[in-house]
Amino acid sequence: MAVYAESRQLRGESPVAALMRSSFKYVLLTAVALLWLLPVLAALVTSFRTMDDIAVRGFWTLPRTVNLNNFQRAWLDARVSKYLLNSFIITIPSLFGMLVLSSLGAYALARFKFRGNLLLYFTFVAGTMLPFQILMLPVFRLTNRLGLYDSYGALILIHTAFQLGFCTFVLRNFMRTIPGDILDAARVDGCSEFRIYWQVVLPLTLPSLAALATLEFTWVFNDYLWAIILLRSDTLRPVTAGLATLRGQYNTDWPVITAGALLATIPTLIVFVFLQRYFIQGLTLGSGK
Repeated sequence: MAVYAESRQLRGESPVAALMRSSFKYVLLTAVALLWLLPVLAALVTSFRTMDDIAVRGFWTLPRTVNLNNFQRAWLDARVSKYLLNSFIITIPSLFGMLVLSSLGAYALARFKFRGNLLLYFTFVAGTMLPFQILMLPVFRLTNRLGLYDSYGALILIHTAFQLGFCTFVLRNFMRTIPGDILDAARVDGCSEFRIYWQVVLPLTLPSLAALATLEFTWVFNDYLWAIILLRSDTLRPVTAGLATLRGQYNTDWPVITAGALLATIPTLIVFVFLQRYFIQGLTLGSGK
């Protein structure tokens, strides 16, 4: 704080003015953070209420009595446990496939010079700019013709394919920052290209892989669009599509739905907590290329 005040003073600003400016920024950022968290707080309060209490007193009121049965009902009666298992069955293979394939492609694009290298790289980048909405009908017809409609495989393949462009883009830029002398030394020692990729490049790319794993796990786990397009059976639905089926046309149990939604956020929070250090590091490394 003293260094900050000193730098302000060198610019002709008094320490009191610098302190007031800093305090205003902190208050403003705190207010924005609370505004951002307001829907989460509302969902948390709603999950401990009863539907009768909401119908009588409205959403934006504190509960008179705390109801803890909503989470049990969401887990068992609303089948959130089954929907969460489906989400993991879809997300984990998709995450593994996109990271492995994109790291292999990124290594080739970053470390080898061949005709069409830049064109292939821009093809991956262009794929990230296509909105999913214009591809819904072609993807639906393709999965139906291949016999993959209404199966885990349809979602796994689609998520893997559509995220390859973004993952390759990030990993390629990161791998270009690795000094070439390290790879040349490994070749002199007799390492094959795949061994260099596996034992040298991948360990050095761990922060970027962790950042991508965090983002991709969140995106795939929370996907709703492809789940309702490519799945019909309720037993195969992920948690996002499964929770949507709990809303009826004439009657909706909002406390159970919000309790189920809060339970669905726990896996992504756990992933972010464990990979937070690598995630922040991966966002900054390789940004200069």
